[in-house]
Amino acid sequence: MAQETIDTNCMTLTRFILAEQKKYAPHGTGDLTQLLSSLQSACKAVSAAVRRAGISQLFGVAGNTNASGEEVKKLDVLANDLFINMLRSSYAACLLVSEENDNEIEVETERQGKYIVTFDPLDGSSNIDCLVSIGSIFSIFRKPHEGPLAPGDALQSGRQIVAAGYALYGSATMMVISTGHGVNGFMLDPSIGEFVLTDKNMTCKPRGKIYSINEGYEEKWDPAIREYVKSKKQGKAYGGRYIGSMVADVHRTLKYGGIFMYPATADNPSGKLRVLYECMPMAFIMEQAGGLAHTGEKPVLDMVPRKLHERSPIYLGSKDDVEDLLDVIAKHKTA
Repeated sequence: MAQETIDTNCMTLTRFILAEQKKYAPHGTGDLTQLLSSLQSACKAVSAAVRRAGISQLFGVAGNTNASGEEVKKLDVLANDLFINMLRSSYAACLLVSEENDNEIEVETERQGKYIVTFDPLDGSSNIDCLVSIGSIFSIFRKPHEGPLAPGDALQSGRQIVAAGYALYGSATMMVISTGHGVNGFMLDPSIGEFVLTDKNMTCKPRGKIYSINEGYEEKWDPAIREYVKSKKQGKAYGGRYIGSMVADVHRTLKYGGIFMYPATADNPSGKLRVLYECMPMAFIMEQAGGLAHTGEKPVLDMVPRKLHERSPIYLGSKDDVEDLLDVIAKHKTA
């Protein structure tokens, strides 16, 4: 058997972030670098917990509901605590917004930095017990002013995002990150405990062959969505793929192209996915990779949420595919 070669000069995520800082912010304080390092530590810890969840009796329900009214799993609670503790101790964040908490979490004054972090510590948690891929999502904003925090500081436009990313806990653990200069993917190498650059300058192809949507709600969609999905099954048909875990579905869309859709329905007229820590980070990644992310009314990143857990429809993926859908939506509006 051939001996496995060891890369003695591998590009770890920590090394990559330091290089990015030197390149794009040579006179920066290093706070963003420190914050991203804390986030990768949180993702490593969550990955370890996910891998041994069954053995450590972490499957199952914790017995309460989160800010979105969903049943909280034991792993949700653990992941949330890990993220909060890592970010608090980074000395780079001042305000945290988590899917699991009704209100924002203000970091102790002596530990405060200049960044606001919004995150979903464990997305797709309904899939935990059946071992389907799950993930974490985050975005980073600057505090919009000097001095003490004020109400509404976390409610910023997606165009103010400084960095965003997600971690996918699947057949391997991967972090995909953008600081506004393209998108890069890092695989966790368990032998050295580091995220290593494996997918450099990730781009989303202009058109794909896959559509992703929960077709169980077809009867509750707007006619425009029904028409578009029907058109994907005719002629040169697209493949339908839907995992039900946003990180996994978006990651596949980023890698293979196509379109991911989570539309409004009769039951959820404002959509289901949360703007600050699901829609915006994924929209930022997708736009940085050359794709599009839209609500059907406006680009996702143009939104300015009015409340922490605001929801929105979202359509993201390959530029041509999303534009095709928007054409259908526009046609129905003028009809």
